[in-house]
Amino acid sequence: MDIEKIKKAIKERKFRLGIIGLGYVGLPLAVEFAKAGIKTLGFEVNSQKVQTINKGKSYIGDVPNNEVKKISASGKLKATTNFSQLKNQDCIIVCVPTPLGKSKDPDVSYILTATKGIAKYLSEGQIIIFESTTYPGTTRELVKPLLEEKGLRAGKDFFLAFSPERVDPGNKQFTISNTPKVVGGLTERCTKIASMVYKVVANKVISVSNTETAEIVKLLENTFRAVNIAMVNEFALMCDKLNLDIWEIIEAASSKPFGFMPFYPGPGIGGHCIPLDPHYLSWKMKTLNFEPRFIELASAINSHMPEYTANRIAKLLNARKKAVSASKILLIGIAYKPNITDHRESPARDVFMLLEKTGAIVDYYDPYIPKIQINEKEYKSVKISKMVLKKYDCAAIMTHHADIDYKSIVKNSKLIFDARNALKGIKDKKINKL
Repeated sequence: MDIEKIKKAIKERKFRLGIIGLGYVGLPLAVEFAKAGIKTLGFEVNSQKVQTINKGKSYIGDVPNNEVKKISASGKLKATTNFSQLKNQDCIIVCVPTPLGKSKDPDVSYILTATKGIAKYLSEGQIIIFESTTYPGTTRELVKPLLEEKGLRAGKDFFLAFSPERVDPGNKQFTISNTPKVVGGLTERCTKIASMVYKVVANKVISVSNTETAEIVKLLENTFRAVNIAMVNEFALMCDKLNLDIWEIIEAASSKPFGFMPFYPGPGIGGHCIPLDPHYLSWKMKTLNFEPRFIELASAINSHMPEYTANRIAKLLNARKKAVSASKILLIGIAYKPNITDHRESPARDVFMLLEKTGAIVDYYDPYIPKIQINEKEYKSVKISKMVLKKYDCAAIMTHHADIDYKSIVKNSKLIFDARNALKGIKDKKINKL
């Protein structure tokens, strides 16, 4: 293996890059490398996604159509379902999903499938990097042995590293280029080579001592958020009992210029990271006979919030002598966070199901999500208007999208439950906050 030749190819941006998985992580990454002049090939099992990319179109909100069209036309970005082409890549980055099983155990089946696919075509000098969030030890304990089955050795014959993805959908301020990239290799040389790859697209690359450190960095980041969101959610529950305004309290506490960082309550947590990632660490620690109390408690509190939200809506209707089973309820926002098209793990979906289970007629409005499937049934976003709002017994704000006419909602709704403080500054007796 000629390591100087490999370094030279990276520095001169003459290496071929393959990215397995073209979802919310893989596609933006592929586009960034292609924009930097790297010949990039995306690998996908979904043929529809492959066709869309090869037509120069995007299916993810954060990736503009014009960017995909331009780099696709230049030949720098292509997609394929033919995994045998992995053998032609100098570097392969894996960005496949890592869901949880029903018992909240890690499901690493996508990682294992990707690894076996790479192992089949692995050759000397290839750089293999995993970005899929997982528990510490996955790269060394699961990935490495599979890649070494044909005799090549990680760190000696090929490079193996882990770099946690840090994609924040909808965030216009922090992108792949200006978000520091953490990289940990199986060996010091693996770390150095993988870091060189990321320096092509990232302004700052932070090298850590090994793959386990890089794997747990992402889990710390999202466990930090999950625990703090749980804490403020519990404060919201306490403030409800004390008849206090949690939003006013957070705003006042935020005036302290040191020692305080604001987090905000809501109807639950969503997305593919914060609700799931801490459980990867929790599972790992349980195998080592360690009880991760903060993670378990935070999960219990956050998981309870959709039920609490549905119950609050029911109580507000009951106070108006309206049974929830005889009510029409409009959920405003179904995405898991503002201004995006992603509704994975969205707490609004849970609230929807809970209310429907009580017999309520539930609809939703979301300008970013025209239709969704809940329990194998398809629902379409209603077209909001003055007359439409007047039909519902309660409008409940689940996601605070920026481009919603909240004044019209307040003016034309009979009752409002605001789970996101979207109506801050608007005073009306119909408004009830989380």
